[in-house]
Amino acid sequence: MTTRNAPLTGSWKPSPLMVRILSAFVVLGLVIGLVLVGIYGVYLVVLILGGLALYEFNDLSDRMGSRAPAWLLFPLGAFFAFSGTVLKQVDVTLVLALALVGGLGAFLFLPGQRQGLSRWAMGMSGALYVGMPFNFYLLLYTSKPNGLVWTLFTIFAVVVSDAAALLVGSRIGRHPFFEAISPKKTLEGAIAGVIGAMLVMLVGISGVIGVNPLHSVVLGFLVGTSAIVGDLVESQMKRLAEVKDSSHLIPGHGGVLDRLDSILFPPILVYLYVTVFHLL
Repeated sequence: MTTRNAPLTGSWKPSPLMVRILSAFVVLGLVIGLVLVGIYGVYLVVLILGGLALYEFNDLSDRMGSRAPAWLLFPLGAFFAFSGTVLKQVDVTLVLALALVGGLGAFLFLPGQRQGLSRWAMGMSGALYVGMPFNFYLLLYTSKPNGLVWTLFTIFAVVVSDAAALLVGSRIGRHPFFEAISPKKTLEGAIAGVIGAMLVMLVGISGVIGVNPLHSVVLGFLVGTSAIVGDLVESQMKRLAEVKDSSHLIPGHGGVLDRLDSILFPPILVYLYVTVFHLL
């Protein structure tokens, strides 16, 4: 007499929320571990995250109608990311001139000449979009004596801003905010996000570094608004590409660009502001 094993219909499967939380902890743990290694660990974080973001942008550009040439996108993106630190001795004007002449000139001979200009423009914009924010994060991080504090509170302000916008927008949000680009966003959520970023910078930058509270509030406003702009820019790209996520690299989260979108623009404004007012 033989028996059959009953199918394991009741086998446990992690919920989408659990997958999202676990993958977030894994990614966060890897990033924190590399940052604690020191400057070379930070460089490695930039290479990994920047490389994955450029890879996703390359795919999005194809879906938007003009695929960015990888031979222009990746080297130029890496250069922009390290242009203020490791590669600061390399003249940016020279690199841009070579990218202009060499990049456009190459499409006189490569297949698809009719799309040459749009593909070149997509490669340039993608390299700037991903590379330059990492450059300003590195400039903040390597600034003495409080570079790490400036970097961490800039990121933390964005995280709090995103959380506040999601919480308030989902609970009491009534007025659409850029509905054509991101239908779920509300004006109430956007305001809450900006206020959240202002509070973080006020408590963090004023309390830890001792910067004038007025500067901290302005910095918080810049971080909050630029985080919203960054989120909307990536949402617009995904809408043009007709995709929900930039990729499926991070379980429960989508792609790297989906996680980085709101933190890409803030370091640029923060670094420029603190440089102009000599706050570093």
